[in-house]
Amino acid sequence: MLHSQSYLMTYMTTTQQKSRLKIFTWHIHGSYLYYLSQGNYDIYIPVNEQRTPGYYGRGKTFPFGDNVHEIPVRMVKDVDFDVILYQSTKDYLVDQYDILSPAQRRLPRVYLEHNTPAKNPVTTRHVVNDRRICLVHVTHYNRLMWDNNRTPATVIEHGVTAPDVSYTGELAKGLVTINHLPQRGRGLGWDIFQHVRNILPVDLVGMGNGEDGLGEVLHPQLPLFRSKYRFYFHPVRHTSLALAVCEAMMQGMPVVGLATTELVTVIENGKNGFIHTDINYLIKKMKLLLNEPELAAQMGEAAKATAMKRFNIERFTADWERLFQTVCSGNMNEIIYTDQLFGKQARESDHSTIASGN
Repeated sequence: MLHSQSYLMTYMTTTQQKSRLKIFTWHIHGSYLYYLSQGNYDIYIPVNEQRTPGYYGRGKTFPFGDNVHEIPVRMVKDVDFDVILYQSTKDYLVDQYDILSPAQRRLPRVYLEHNTPAKNPVTTRHVVNDRRICLVHVTHYNRLMWDNNRTPATVIEHGVTAPDVSYTGELAKGLVTINHLPQRGRGLGWDIFQHVRNILPVDLVGMGNGEDGLGEVLHPQLPLFRSKYRFYFHPVRHTSLALAVCEAMMQGMPVVGLATTELVTVIENGKNGFIHTDINYLIKKMKLLLNEPELAAQMGEAAKATAMKRFNIERFTADWERLFQTVCSGNMNEIIYTDQLFGKQARESDHSTIASGN
C-alpha cells in the first residue's frame, strides 16, 4: 500500500529545504531518465498500485539518486511543480488529464520526443501543436524530419556517464543490444542482423529476443558484459540515435553501423568505426576488426574521444538545466531553433545544442 501521509511529510521537508526546480515526468525510458537525473534539479515520477507502464516508479534496475522521487498517482494534483515534462503521446493526450490538475497543466511544459517519425519520415506532423510548449528532440536528424507544426523546437543531444569498466575487446565477436528486435523488424534491422550473423560471430542481447538472443543484461551490468566484445554493431535503418551506441563509444568500443539518420554525424569512417549503406562493405570491415584487435582498440580510443567531446554528461545536464530555467522564465524565443538550423555552429569547446540567446 502506498503511504500518502508519509510522502506528504517527506515532500514538505524537501520543499522547505529547496530551491531546486521540481520536474514532473513519467518513467518512460529508464536509461534516459537515469542520465537526466544527473542534473541539478529534482524529478518526480508517479507510481500506482499496479505498477503499470509509466507508473512503476524508480524500479530496481537503475541506481537513481535522492533527487528522483516517487509520488502516489492520486497525490500528484496536490504537489507544486515547476515544469511538466511529457515523453510520450499517451502522456500528452491522455494521462495529463487523468492525473494533473488544471493549474498544473498550465505550468511551463516540455515535450521530449525520443523517436523519429514512425510513419512517413518527412510529412508526419508531431502530436504537439502549441506555441506555449517547448518540443525537445534528441538529435538534429529527428528535428529535421518531424513536422513540428508551430511548436518551438530545439535539440538536446544525448549524454551518458563514463563506465568504470574499460574496453578490452578480447572476445572476437560483435555485439548488438536492442530489445524486441524480431518484433520491431526491418526498421531496427532484424533482417540485417540475421544476415550478418550467418557470416560473422555477432551476439544479440536485450529483452524480448527469445532464442535469437542471449537474454537481457541489466543496465548496471552492461559495461562489464560489453567490454569484452571487439566491436558494437548497429544494424538500424531508421530510428533515433541509440543510447547504446553512445554508451559503447564512451567505453572505448568501435562502432559499425548503417550510414543512416544521425549516426552519419557521429561515426567517422575508418577513424572511430565504420559506416556505410553497403552491408557487404560493413561485413568486410567487421572481419577486419575481428582479425586485428590492435586496430579495434585504436579505433575504440577515437570513439571514446568522440563520445567524451559530444556526449559527456556535464554538457547534457547543463543543456537541460538551461532549458528548464528558460521555459520557467517564459522566454520561449530563446529556444527557437532557427539560428541553429541555418548555420549557427557550436564552438569546438562548447557542444551545447540549446540556443542561449547570447
